[in-house]
Amino acid sequence: MISCSEAVQQLWDYLENEVAEADRAAIEQHLAFCRRCCGEVEFAEELQSVLASAAEIELPRAVERRLTSALDGLDSERSQAQATDHGGTA
Repeated sequence: MISCSEAVQQLWDYLENEVAEADRAAIEQHLAFCRRCCGEVEFAEELQSVLASAAEIELPRAVERRLTSALDGLDSERSQAQATDHGGTA
């Protein structure tokens, strides 16, 4: 089974159906057991939905700041996971 960091690294490609079938199966197997990563998928799906439905609506400044902060946090987690997977430190 793949690790959380491997699942998170492939999250957006998975949601866009841009992963190989073997990778999709590995991610889905991981999601069947990992509540944390399921939460990441649910958040990402909701974010995609909100962004798609609100493409022409201007966000309130506070919402924009929270969204930017959340996305920065995801980027940071992804960078840390990649560094860990490659033997480095973040």
